Amino acid sequence: MKIIDGKSFGAAVRTYRKEQNATQVQLAAAANTGVRFIGDLENGKPTVQLDKALRVANILGMNIEALSSKGESK
Repeated sequence: MKIIDGKSFGAAVRTYRKEQNATQVQLAAAANTGVRFIGDLENGKPTVQLDKALRVANILGMNIEALSSKGESK
């Protein structure tokens, strides 16, 4: 899944969470965040904290990789 903005990142988080049959409450508890943060993240709120967002992605088993515009891993 290509992530180009907060909305697409949030959609990916939601997809991964649902694939694992986890609720927002369960994910918030596992990531030590509030349920509101999870909702904001999944809705693509542009001001969510990056460190928390990456922690959530890690808990969900998402693989985050930076690629150049040519598709090369950095």
